[in-house]
Amino acid sequence: MATEQTYYVPEQSKWPIIATVGLLLTMAGIGSIMVNSSAGESTTTSWVIFFIGALVMAYMLFGWFGNVIQESRAGLYSEQMDRSFRWGMSWFIFSEVMFFAAFFGALFYARTFAIPWLGGEGDKGSSSILWEGFRSSWPLLQNPDPDAFPGPKEVIGPWGLPLVNTILLVTSSITVTIAHHALKKDNRTRVKIWLAATIVLALGFLAFQVEEYVHAYTELDLTLQSGIYGSTFFMLTGFHGAHVLLGTLMLTIMLIRITKGHFSAEKHFGFEAASWYWHFVDVVWLGLFVFVYII
Repeated sequence: MATEQTYYVPEQSKWPIIATVGLLLTMAGIGSIMVNSSAGESTTTSWVIFFIGALVMAYMLFGWFGNVIQESRAGLYSEQMDRSFRWGMSWFIFSEVMFFAAFFGALFYARTFAIPWLGGEGDKGSSSILWEGFRSSWPLLQNPDPDAFPGPKEVIGPWGLPLVNTILLVTSSITVTIAHHALKKDNRTRVKIWLAATIVLALGFLAFQVEEYVHAYTELDLTLQSGIYGSTFFMLTGFHGAHVLLGTLMLTIMLIRITKGHFSAEKHFGFEAASWYWHFVDVVWLGLFVFVYII
């Protein structure tokens, strides 16, 4: 049993090596997909490499976090270790904030500087000689070189599925908070109900986002290849969707653990970490809804 004066040092682990291999294969697969797709070559082998890497990563996460759960349940972690987990999760979320800040920065730069310069505004106005007649606008439906990068027919309006998804995510942030307060009161039945409701709302969000993407690709010609608007749109919303999927998996695991009798009213940082992450995902979506869909 750990005490305040001790710090648990785990045994040697295979998981960091497995994580390295998984990340290498996953990133190599993604890079190969992008290169081969741009060159018009087959991406079958690239997808195989990507999925092998993804499976290795899934195996690593399942095993590594399983070990952490076992160690926690065995009472091996002290208060000092708990603080380490909290700092670790805090820095992880901060890194995610910076990740999305880079993409929001690219969006801001494109629409505020690059496109107006190409349209003849400001000190860089001479750039307009490259594409005579190009007019700056946002969303950009007519690209400077429409033959190479045909623009979309139209963009997705904010007051349809994006608004529905905003309501779903904001509501899910409320339900996970209710579940957290119920856990603090050791009302496990209430925790299960509200946590399950959060997961249902998350799955609804993902389903509507898939429907939105299908509509964009098949009816609006809004794709990753449709210019700067399409690329920033799918990079921001796509990565956010991936984070929603990860958060949904985290919440599902928390529900399974609650069902198995894990956590107590006093000690439940695993649940807290998942709820922190979910609130972060919700806040990022509010930024997306405003800056990508509305403005």
